[in-house]
Amino acid sequence: MKLTIRSAVGLLAAPLPILALALAVPAQATTTPAALHGDVLPAIAHFQRVGAVDARRSIPVTLSLALRDQAALTAFLGQVTDPQSPQYRHYLTVQQFADRFGATARTVARVTAYLRSQGLTVGQVSANHLSVQARGTAAQVEKAFGATLADYRDPASRQDFYANTAAPVLPAAIAADVTDVAGLNNYAHYHTNLARKTTATASPGATHPGLTPAHARSAYNVAPAIGAGYNGHGVTVGLLEFSAYTQSDVTTYDKGYALTPPTPVVRAAGGGTTDTSGQDEVELDIEVVQALAPQASVKVYEAPNSDAGELAVYAALVSDDVPVISTSWGQYEAGETPSNLTAVDTDLQEAAAQGQSVYAASGDSGSDDAGNGGTSVDFPAADPWVSGTGGTTLSLNSSGAWSKETAWSGSGGGVSSQFATPSFQSKVDTSGSRYVPDVAADANPSTGWSVYSQGAWTEYGGTSAAAPNWAAFTAIYDSEAAAKGKPSFGFANSTIYALAQSSNYSKAFHDVTGGSNGAYSAGTGYDRVTGWGSYNGANFLSAELG
Repeated sequence: MKLTIRSAVGLLAAPLPILALALAVPAQATTTPAALHGDVLPAIAHFQRVGAVDARRSIPVTLSLALRDQAALTAFLGQVTDPQSPQYRHYLTVQQFADRFGATARTVARVTAYLRSQGLTVGQVSANHLSVQARGTAAQVEKAFGATLADYRDPASRQDFYANTAAPVLPAAIAADVTDVAGLNNYAHYHTNLARKTTATASPGATHPGLTPAHARSAYNVAPAIGAGYNGHGVTVGLLEFSAYTQSDVTTYDKGYALTPPTPVVRAAGGGTTDTSGQDEVELDIEVVQALAPQASVKVYEAPNSDAGELAVYAALVSDDVPVISTSWGQYEAGETPSNLTAVDTDLQEAAAQGQSVYAASGDSGSDDAGNGGTSVDFPAADPWVSGTGGTTLSLNSSGAWSKETAWSGSGGGVSSQFATPSFQSKVDTSGSRYVPDVAADANPSTGWSVYSQGAWTEYGGTSAAAPNWAAFTAIYDSEAAAKGKPSFGFANSTIYALAQSSNYSKAFHDVTGGSNGAYSAGTGYDRVTGWGSYNGANFLSAELG
């Protein structure tokens, strides 16, 4: 059974809701409809139900399909991500992944035929054959999935949304094929990990608050690489976003610092979004990448802030095989429906199998990501196929170079409640559960980045700034690797942990040994506040690429 195999190799520890999901959808076909347990939004228990959804309302859904052979994928990942294996970094193409692990053409046909039989319009089937998008009226969706949709109101955020009141029921014909039905709720629950310090109207300059591109390049020692032409050219950085942005703000930033990067390209996933409530997050992400890797191609993946949007955007990122990915959006692990968490983890397994480097902000609430007085971590940073990126407070010397870093108190970190200790972390984590984060970079808004957003120069921090920082460095790495005929960064945690546990650690990383995030303290080597610390660019590149 899928979950037994994965637990045995120490990759994904199945929480009880996911185990119930596996039992509800057996590998063999049955004649009895099956409830897809773990597919109900946990938050609805705390919100006010205000009525039934209009039967004519258009509802988009994304169905996640079961992997063809989880055991074989687990074995492959164990080899391709292990520096000691002969198969290390022998990654798959999207087509190879689909051929080996995606749903078969017969399975896709069976699922899409059922959807059409219920009156739904079938949209895109992802290139990996692991997700199908569809749309229908609320009445059609309720009938197709045996679900009741109701309107709710979140009084705290004043958000009105709809959600299914109980687990969807799948007919026997597709029960074994579908692992998640996303879109039965449209609750916007993914938040940015962004912190703002001050707003100014002055033009950028030496006295402008926040890290300038020149200071950031000096602090993280990437100026020599950029000067040698390793500036991200030829590398695409994909930014996962649940908000649109304003290009004129990015253009103003570029002009302010005499940058001439390629204009970012927008890729709409799951219908895209017109919501601009998080545009400062998007503009921060773009501007940090352009500051450090000025010739990288930035591709902004925009999706609705919903379960269906989340699955659609991850499917797009892995299907496009974007080499470097950064996301600064997330939520505490238990806030994800178990079936959605499993579906996203499947896409992230594909990213690792294809050698994609994925970074995610670890959160800005310290060791209490859920905000309930306990300890918890942010997802997707907690996923073992992601490099969770924590936060530091950066100090520069009088010449603008790196002086020291201490742990930022807001840096998300701790112990996962959903994932077991991955193999790459076994030497620093004997708890049996995944530790977060893996690395860190400047995130304190008091030492944050100079950003132009919404018509003003602003100083921003948060682990939202740390994730694109590492993504930009990876683009620099990949451009130098390509020029020297060396392998790209690939699955990031393999590269990070192998180097961090070598004799080059003290040269390639800035070890952060002071400060805490509440329940955990920074210390020598790996810790649950800053991971292995931040990168020393030139030394990191020299150690890996010569």
